Amino acid sequence: MAKSRLFRSTMVVSSMTMLSRILGLVRDIVLLGVFGAGGLMDAFLVAFKIPNFLRRLFAEGAFSQAFVPVLSEYKEKYNLQQVQILVSRTSGALLLILSMLTVVVILLAPWVVTLFAPGFADQPDKFAITAELLRLTFPYLLFISMTAFASGILQSYGRFAAPAFAPVLLNLCMIGAALIFAPMFDTPIMALGYAVAIAGLLQFLIQLPQLWQQKLLVAPKVDFGHEGVRRILKLMLPAIFGVSVTQINLLLNTVFASLMIGGSVSWLYAAERMSELPLGLIGVAIGTVILPSLSRSEAQKDDITFKKTIDWAARLIIVVGLPAAAALFILSDVLMQALFLRGEFTLRDSQMSGLALRSMAGGILGFMLIKIFAPAFFARQDIKTPVRIGIVSVFANMIFSALFIGIFYLLEIPLHGGLALATTGAAFVNAGLLYYFLHKRDIFRFDSHWKKLFAQFIVSTAAMIAVLYIMLPYFPTDSAQWQRLIALLIMCVVGALVYAVVLLATGFRPRQLKHG
Repeated sequence: MAKSRLFRSTMVVSSMTMLSRILGLVRDIVLLGVFGAGGLMDAFLVAFKIPNFLRRLFAEGAFSQAFVPVLSEYKEKYNLQQVQILVSRTSGALLLILSMLTVVVILLAPWVVTLFAPGFADQPDKFAITAELLRLTFPYLLFISMTAFASGILQSYGRFAAPAFAPVLLNLCMIGAALIFAPMFDTPIMALGYAVAIAGLLQFLIQLPQLWQQKLLVAPKVDFGHEGVRRILKLMLPAIFGVSVTQINLLLNTVFASLMIGGSVSWLYAAERMSELPLGLIGVAIGTVILPSLSRSEAQKDDITFKKTIDWAARLIIVVGLPAAAALFILSDVLMQALFLRGEFTLRDSQMSGLALRSMAGGILGFMLIKIFAPAFFARQDIKTPVRIGIVSVFANMIFSALFIGIFYLLEIPLHGGLALATTGAAFVNAGLLYYFLHKRDIFRFDSHWKKLFAQFIVSTAAMIAVLYIMLPYFPTDSAQWQRLIALLIMCVVGALVYAVVLLATGFRPRQLKHG
């Protein structure tokens, strides 16, 4: 039953995430069509990226990875009253820390913008609007972190639907702001700042009914001396760096991109959003589901189930991640043209975004593997190993950035592509080192049965690549957007069918994706 629940929970999270990603894609099409690339759109993306980065760092990253294992242990060892006290004290500490941080950032917004987008300093109007947008968007961090706190509780109790649905509200708010409310503002882009803050509050509020049902909707109380809070903070502080290295690297790209030609921030954003589609549908969904399961197995000292859970997650990751990375690489230009080429988003913008996506596509598999390898350490309350690996990965990203920007400069290729390629390299460094230590400590390894699996995945992906290359010259670049979308859909469906048919022909069976 536990195994079927794990698969069922993954499907729930994945389906809700798919809805969110589809709406997110619509959101990006609307935003780039209304505001274009560069200019004010660059300003908003920087202002939104800062709280969004900290959200993934504090909330969905380090905090969740530290909180869920401790909460799972309390559930196993103590009664409901002790769990309620842990929830109360943890929410109190989180609220106090985030409220102080929010006030500081709002007061020091210009200095924060200078830190994260130094290239805007010589553009006074753009800089001022970015600082004002940051003041509007930053409360989102407080609301969304409390959302992540509530989601962590619900996920530990097997309630995945509401947490997975919450991001839909952000997309709806931003779409509504761009299409309905933006024309009402003297500076239309400001409507997006208000939308982000409101969406954060709404995402938190929809968690509350299920928290009440679980009898865990308790009043916050500040008590840093509580044993559980001390352990969470002890696990969380180093995990801030270790679990969110990918986001740190992407944020560094924003800093560098702000120094490049106008539009670089928007081009990288469009590429990141497309690369996050398979990452969100499978990588994040599985990573979300397996952490409570791994934490439970660790609390029960069930090493066999622990290993089987990672093995199962790796099969799902690679069976989707490998063809997704290949398809995004091949279809990068046509994807951008089909989805975003409209309104203020020009053909040049789609080509520049396509270059970034090609450079970033290869790293998708690395990003996805991080989502399942890192929780294996956090479930065992081992923070030091991912942190050390994270430090190596960040330095690798810096080295790769300097190297690839230099190469792209010599080859006269737009430099933002070098930043995207550096992110890919850093992702594989991170994932590779995580696996090395999992293997070395006999926590998880790709055993002999993986030889056949790897061969099946590679052959099937190669067949899909061949078919997509054959279809590529027939893409109707100069046609209307609806025709480009239909052509893109046909290419994706045909590619997926070829991959599936060849995978089945090599002997792979759907039952191999079942847990255990």
